[in-house]
Amino acid sequence: MAGSKFIPDHGLTARMLLTMFLLGVVYVAFVVALIYVGMPWPLVVLVVVGFAVFQYFTSDKVAMFSMGAREVSPEQAPQLHAVVDRLCAMADMPKPKVAIADSDVPNAFATGHNRKNAVVCVTTGLLRRLENQELESVLAHELSHVAHRDVMVMTIAGFLGIVAGFLTQVGLRFVAFGGGGRGNNGPAPALIALGVVVVSVVVWVLSFVLTRMLSRYRELSADRAAAYLTGQPSTLGSALTKITGEMGRIPSRDLRQAEPFNAFFFTPAFSKKQGFSLSQLFATHPPVEQRLEQLAGISRQLGQGT
Repeated sequence: MAGSKFIPDHGLTARMLLTMFLLGVVYVAFVVALIYVGMPWPLVVLVVVGFAVFQYFTSDKVAMFSMGAREVSPEQAPQLHAVVDRLCAMADMPKPKVAIADSDVPNAFATGHNRKNAVVCVTTGLLRRLENQELESVLAHELSHVAHRDVMVMTIAGFLGIVAGFLTQVGLRFVAFGGGGRGNNGPAPALIALGVVVVSVVVWVLSFVLTRMLSRYRELSADRAAAYLTGQPSTLGSALTKITGEMGRIPSRDLRQAEPFNAFFFTPAFSKKQGFSLSQLFATHPPVEQRLEQLAGISRQLGQGT
């Protein structure tokens, strides 16, 4: 995490390296398996590499477009820019782009495949509900994702699951509507499609589990980094409690639209009741109680001067 004053997190670094290594192994096995079950290798390269390049270079733009977000200038959002400017000065890091998403779902996220393309975005719902110090704490959390570079790792890690999901859908539709005629010199196209589906499902499950494990840890890491940078862990806890409580008042339709971005959000877009019905295996974030408990411990440490 060179180049910023956010506290280093060697545990996060180790987990990111392990996740990327394991996903790399899965990636290679994925390509080999697709070719083995009969998918033409030029098509494998085109789909897998094409998706990888597309997502890597357009992930920030796709996220912004999907959330209805727009980049704002200091003249358009002076208070928001002032908070980001102050935090970047405190953290001694380059300032990312600043954006606002027109959504009543109170949340924030960071995206971008490198620091030059990094974007920190808040929703209009968040701006309406938080006090200035609470907003500062949430933005410090998001900036720590950029400084830790875990946004980049999550972006790269996510593409494998997207490719696997895409191939699963294509394979199932081919089996359903493409018929089962024999190939000229090999297995029937339907059998190849079934093989692609099986391989893709296995890869999707593995990539899903690996990214979820990293996602939960990185949120705790960002909470710690933000709390130590601002010196106000209780303010971050207040923002977390307020946002989580407000989620229950957001229409279900709006929450469902925002759900695909849960892995990148400050807090997941569902009500507290819905959130606690999910298995920890599938959760993008650790439980709110665990996050608040960690912040309370940091508050005690700072209060004792240790």
